[in-house]
Amino acid sequence: MTGSNELIALSAREAVRRLAAREISPLEFIDAALERIAVVEPAVNALPTLCAERARDHARRLTDLGDGDKRGRLHGLPVAIKDLMDVEDVRTTRGSPIHANRVPTDSHPLVERIEGRGGIVLAKSNTPEFGAGGNTFNEVFGRTLNPWNTSLTCGGSSGGAAVALATGEIWLAHGSDHGGSLRKPAAFCSIVGLRPSPGRVTRGTAANLYSPSSVEGPMARDVGDLALFLDTMAGVDPRDPLTRRAPDEPFLCAVERALDGDASVRPKRVAWTADLGGAAAVDREVREICEAAARKFEKIGVEVVEDCPDPGRIDEAFQILRALIFVVNREADLENHRDQLKADIIWNTEKGLALTASDIAWAERERAAYYGRMAAFFETYDALLLPCTPVPPFDVTLRYPPVIDGQAVDNYIAGSLITSAITLSGSPALSLPAGFTGDGRPVGLQMVGKPYGEADLLAAAALLEQETGLIGLVPIDPRVGTVPSTAYGREGDGKPKGE
Repeated sequence: MTGSNELIALSAREAVRRLAAREISPLEFIDAALERIAVVEPAVNALPTLCAERARDHARRLTDLGDGDKRGRLHGLPVAIKDLMDVEDVRTTRGSPIHANRVPTDSHPLVERIEGRGGIVLAKSNTPEFGAGGNTFNEVFGRTLNPWNTSLTCGGSSGGAAVALATGEIWLAHGSDHGGSLRKPAAFCSIVGLRPSPGRVTRGTAANLYSPSSVEGPMARDVGDLALFLDTMAGVDPRDPLTRRAPDEPFLCAVERALDGDASVRPKRVAWTADLGGAAAVDREVREICEAAARKFEKIGVEVVEDCPDPGRIDEAFQILRALIFVVNREADLENHRDQLKADIIWNTEKGLALTASDIAWAERERAAYYGRMAAFFETYDALLLPCTPVPPFDVTLRYPPVIDGQAVDNYIAGSLITSAITLSGSPALSLPAGFTGDGRPVGLQMVGKPYGEADLLAAAALLEQETGLIGLVPIDPRVGTVPSTAYGREGDGKPKGE
């Protein structure tokens, strides 16, 4: 691996152990990350904004605190924050020309928590404009490229975070998820990401604080590191009415107990579905790779049954409720800065403005009914397994794949049922590397747990991660490649393009 030292290849858990033991200082980890970023960034564009001096100042303050709990759970480990979230005195653009030069004077409550627990913010990760889109590009910083093949998308909207982890630029990264914005990039980059239950992690200053649809969450290179970062993020925040107390046992302990053979955290029966019972279009190779990964549970005595709750018309409900959130968040921008908004945001906000009260009421009833069916389902199963994306990574010049398993896609969220249905279930969902297509594109398995059952979900994921044999494949050096013929081609083929 070029342009780095052995520190960037360490797991976050091992890095924290060495920091806690004072074998290595936070400043050394910052320098190792910056060295790696300097080498990798020209090829992938994942971390366009750095705050190195701010990070070094924070590292010195932590070092002066001495040993023990005063330095927090992360003990000075550098992390990346998605560019949707404010970090004090650091340029925060939200991927929009409207905020291209914005420098906030206060940090988001989640950033305060991460920094208060020993994380050091070193960089902001790239995102689509206002986080809207399944491909990470914007007018401020441009495209972020997939390190497994730089001709392909890394997904969105937490694309920069996923790429930074996969290439070893950072050890832990913050992401956010509405319709799959954290899960899909994790799948496309062969790393792990967790969409927690609503309220598990604070959303702090969000305008739609009472909506359970959008959440903040951790991203990492393996499940143990993911649990460590969730422990750092979780807990009550008086500024967020949905937050709840973190469990007494850290999430990382549940993972460690599972790997140590504790049967109490081992799932007994899980369900598998390739396409939500036929409701979602999913490419054949993705289905096959994900089923093979799910069936690996059988090797350790976990029953795998093909089953899923009836999704009903949850796809329609999601589009209505998502459009409503766009009105909450983007109505003023549409009125005052329409010429600076990309077409997808205009479309989604206008879709929301056209809704009737009856439309919204129906969608809420549909969501409630689906939640009830999911709750009943989890009385029989410990987890639901399904693909995390309907297609493998596609041409980076596209906003979205125009066809999924022979079905045309006519807008940027139309192919998201496989993740958006899970969003409206209120359940935690984790993306776990499942394998690679014949042409080398990563595929992720989505693992869904009971509401507020993150500990059991992480434990199950850690066990399956061991069985897949895919742990330890990242970090990698970026790889230049071409667009496979099944990834919809480049300019001149008549397909929709990226910008």
